[in-house]
Amino acid sequence: MKFKHITKSATVAVLAAAATTGATMTSAQAKALHLVDGHQDVTINVAIAYPPPPKKLLDAFTAKTGIKVNYSYIQWDNLQTKIAAAAEAHTYFADVADVDWSKVGEYYYSKWFLPLNKYFDIKALYSQYPQLASFVRNGELLGMPSDASLLVTTVNKKDFAKAGITTMPTLLSQYTADLKKLKAKGIIAHPLDIPFAAAEGLSTYWYEVTAAFGGEILSSTYKPEFTSPTSPGYRAMEWMVSAYKEGLVPKGNLDLEDYQGFQDDEAHNLTASVFSDYSGDVGTIYDVPADSTVVGQVQYIPTPGAKGPAPNLANPDGIGIPAEAKHVSAAVEFIKWYDQPANQAAFAGANGPSEVINGFPLPANVEGLSILAKSGKVPGAAELAQLAEHHSRAIFPAGAPPWYPAFSNAVYTNLHSAAAGQETVPSAVKAIAAQVSSLSG
Repeated sequence: MKFKHITKSATVAVLAAAATTGATMTSAQAKALHLVDGHQDVTINVAIAYPPPPKKLLDAFTAKTGIKVNYSYIQWDNLQTKIAAAAEAHTYFADVADVDWSKVGEYYYSKWFLPLNKYFDIKALYSQYPQLASFVRNGELLGMPSDASLLVTTVNKKDFAKAGITTMPTLLSQYTADLKKLKAKGIIAHPLDIPFAAAEGLSTYWYEVTAAFGGEILSSTYKPEFTSPTSPGYRAMEWMVSAYKEGLVPKGNLDLEDYQGFQDDEAHNLTASVFSDYSGDVGTIYDVPADSTVVGQVQYIPTPGAKGPAPNLANPDGIGIPAEAKHVSAAVEFIKWYDQPANQAAFAGANGPSEVINGFPLPANVEGLSILAKSGKVPGAAELAQLAEHHSRAIFPAGAPPWYPAFSNAVYTNLHSAAAGQETVPSAVKAIAAQVSSLSG
């Protein structure tokens, strides 16, 4: 999520925000009317599903603004639960929190987050932030993009070379054959990382594999596109479950979430490839000596597809201001700072491992992408920047549906069960489609 700067008083800002939404001010917004422009001794609570920025950068932010930051790093799924619980109870949780792309439709209807229109110029931002549209609903900016995440494919080139594979696969069939060769030759016992824990990362993995097979999950009117056995979504689920049952995926991955797989498996050479990895992981995980034993070995490749390179789906994170925030103007300042191009590039590895945020994908804005690419510090950064600016595709044609959380829950619960042998792929597909029908009415 990326943000900009405001110099108006808290009174004007809060009144303007209330006016644009036509909503009644919450008690927290009313309290914000008593804030002054100065932020000396203000402490904001920040809850984001990434580790904190380097201390020296946060200290510099405090020295410049007077705003102290109480930063909580909470895993994505747990964080969404905390955000929802606080919002439903109308209690204060944080001044800055995650606004994931998948939550924007829900937050637009629930009013759990403040619209940011009065703090940021949406028209100007579109040219700066390639994935800004994911955070706008009916003209309301619910969060600023805080990264330009893409679902990409990574391979351990050293492992592939040991197996005699010197040309990287562009077809999904060849990719599968190469994985089987790695296993058969004893290079890596279980070469493919798929996080089969019942969590969001499993859902997004299925979306990317579906795109590789040439299709969409939901239509522009939110109808299921995966029910036919010949459909890309159906075939994608079969491919993932078969990979697990055939031993291409480690057995322990049944209870492993996405970042656990990247940090524990891929970064320690227990797997040789992630089909649906997150852009930026080479620079912020695999090439960080303190966290990895495969430094210099992992690279990005064009995602293999059924007929050639597949699209790379956008999976951006954003940050926004919960409706019950206590320090609105200070929260805006933090968002602006977090989104400064130089900071974004540093988080992604432009200044080397010492300033990265572990697992941070790509800078959210074009200038940050340019700084990262020119730094030469992150292999493949220039190619990823091009993908982010020109070749990424939204997961859903019409944006995430307002009932996305319940849909994703059905996806990862049934896909996990299918891999565990508790149900078949046909029954899993049927259950997910039934949930869509129930949710869409």
